[in-house]
Amino acid sequence: MANLLGEDGVLEARVADRGSSQSGMRAYNERLVLTLVRRHGALAKADIARLTRLSAQTVSVIMRSLEQDGLLERGEPQRGRVGQPSVPMSLAADGAFFFGVKIGRRSADLVLMDFVGAVRGSLHETFSWPSVGGILDFIGRGVATLSAALPADRLPRIAGIGVATPFELWNWAKEVGAPIGAMDEWRHVDLAADIGAILPFPVYLENDATAACGAELVFGRGAEFADFLYLFLGAFIGGGVVLDHALYPGRSGNAGAIGTMPVPGPDRRPVQLIDAASVVILERMLRAQGIDPSPLWRGPEGWAGFGETLDRWIAESAKSIAFAVVAACSVIDFSAAIIDGGFPAEVRDRLVAAVECEMNAMDLQGIEPPQIVAGAVGPDARAIGGASLPLFRRFLLDRSVLFKEHANA
Repeated sequence: MANLLGEDGVLEARVADRGSSQSGMRAYNERLVLTLVRRHGALAKADIARLTRLSAQTVSVIMRSLEQDGLLERGEPQRGRVGQPSVPMSLAADGAFFFGVKIGRRSADLVLMDFVGAVRGSLHETFSWPSVGGILDFIGRGVATLSAALPADRLPRIAGIGVATPFELWNWAKEVGAPIGAMDEWRHVDLAADIGAILPFPVYLENDATAACGAELVFGRGAEFADFLYLFLGAFIGGGVVLDHALYPGRSGNAGAIGTMPVPGPDRRPVQLIDAASVVILERMLRAQGIDPSPLWRGPEGWAGFGETLDRWIAESAKSIAFAVVAACSVIDFSAAIIDGGFPAEVRDRLVAAVECEMNAMDLQGIEPPQIVAGAVGPDARAIGGASLPLFRRFLLDRSVLFKEHANA
């Protein structure tokens, strides 16, 4: 691990932006190679040279170094018509590991992800509302538990933890039924610093819906659509925006905050989308019917038996989501709206079909309707999105740079 193992024993991709120094340029090129290999699955040296316009010798040096560092591995030689057989190189699954945590209003999830994006282990915990102490305890215990499943020689390859959390958690106290003042502690906490104090590796923070959108872009259906609106239904609905194959954060990092979009309420007066199409709405509907809603937060497998109440929630949510999608598409010509959430795949598919049906019944003159499709990452999208934060920030190039490089190849 000559150029990637830091003094503290933690993987450190010493990669700067493209610069004038020789070391900076090589570091940039290493990230570029890793990014292209991740995107294509496997590439031979000749393919890398063609895509990057680097010399064959430079590519050989970089790929040999990355192989020695355990980040790339050789595939079976591929024989062509003439010349020596090419050897495809792919990411080594054990090259690095990343933790991702999702902090929700009703539950928390922790995942351990490897270098190719496979989840090696996960933990889930429910609560009535999140407390700082409870979240820190869950992360500390969870990281110790999932780390214990790795061989000892792989522990130094843990490269960081990404935290996907709603911004301004204290503003959601009323909606989750927390006592007055119970969530005020979130106003003053430095979450990244507090997590960093109990863990020996870097901490990265992102909005939970934005992180989920990033997971869909990288590990889900992102390759199918250049531009898409992403909607994730957790306790409250949120979303993200992808433009030209890259996550678009906006001026304040809050682009795609679809939950705040006004939609017609039951009396036709406007309400925010979070008050019309969120899982907490289903929770309230179930309570009103005398049905225990706690299975909603235990995991997606616990949604069986909600019957007519679930049917009604899907129908009402679909109307509001369809309205929001059409409104968004009147501003940006999205090719798709991708819908996912913390629910079973069967519920997701029913919701997608209902949204599509509602859109077909709307007046869409002047708007090219987007495809309405189901997300591919699933309930763990926020935690997986969190885990992808250290992956991209420490080893890969910004996705927009990748596509500019690819377009120029």
